[in-house]
Amino acid sequence: MKNKKKIKIIIDTLDFIYPNPISSLYYINEFTLLLAILLTSRSKEEKVNELTKHFFKKIKNPQDIIQLTINEIKNSIKNIGLYNKKSSNIYNLSNILINKYHGIIPNDILELESLPGVGHKSASVFLFHRSKIPVFPVDTHIHRMMFRWKLSNGKNVKQTEQDAKRIFSKKKWKKLHLQIIFYGKKYSPSRKWNLKKDIIYQKLVHNHLL
Repeated sequence: MKNKKKIKIIIDTLDFIYPNPISSLYYINEFTLLLAILLTSRSKEEKVNELTKHFFKKIKNPQDIIQLTINEIKNSIKNIGLYNKKSSNIYNLSNILINKYHGIIPNDILELESLPGVGHKSASVFLFHRSKIPVFPVDTHIHRMMFRWKLSNGKNVKQTEQDAKRIFSKKKWKKLHLQIIFYGKKYSPSRKWNLKKDIIYQKLVHNHLL
C-alpha cells in the first residue's frame, strides 16, 4: 500500500511537469541514432548534439564511415570523452553492419549488444527509439532517482532496471524513461542537490514514504 502511494505520487508529479517528454538526442536515421547513442557514453548529450549536427552532414550510413580512417573519425569527434575508443568502435561496428547485416541494424537486443561499443544500456536506448519492443533503459539519472526514492538498493544498474520494470507498468516505461531523466537532471542532480527544490523528494518525505 505504501509503495502504491509512493509510485502514484512519482508518476502524477512527473506527468504534471513533463506531460509529453521528447528525446533531444539529434539523429537523422537509424545508423546515426546508433552512433549518437554510442557517442553520448560518458559525455553530455548537449555536447554530442553540437558535434553530430556537423558530423552527420557527411556521415549517414556505415559505407560513409569505412571510407574514413580511424584517425579521421578521431579528428571529427575529438571534442568528446573517450574519443579514441569510440572512433575504433564506430569503424568496427560499421564493418560488421556491412559484412554481417547488409548495412541494416538488427532489432534483436543480443545482436545489438554484440556490436563494438554497444552495451546493454545503449542497445536498450536504440530499441526505445526505433522499436515497439518494451524496454526501460537505465542511465545514471534513473539509477540515482530509483535509489533516492527507495525503489531500488542502488547496488548496480542491472538491479535498478529489474526493479523499475517490476514496479512500473510496462505501458509507462517509454514515457517514464525520459521523465525520470529530465527530472533527475533538473530537480535532483547528483551534485549540489537542493532538497528543498526536489519536489518529489519533498512530497515523499511529507507523506512519510521515505
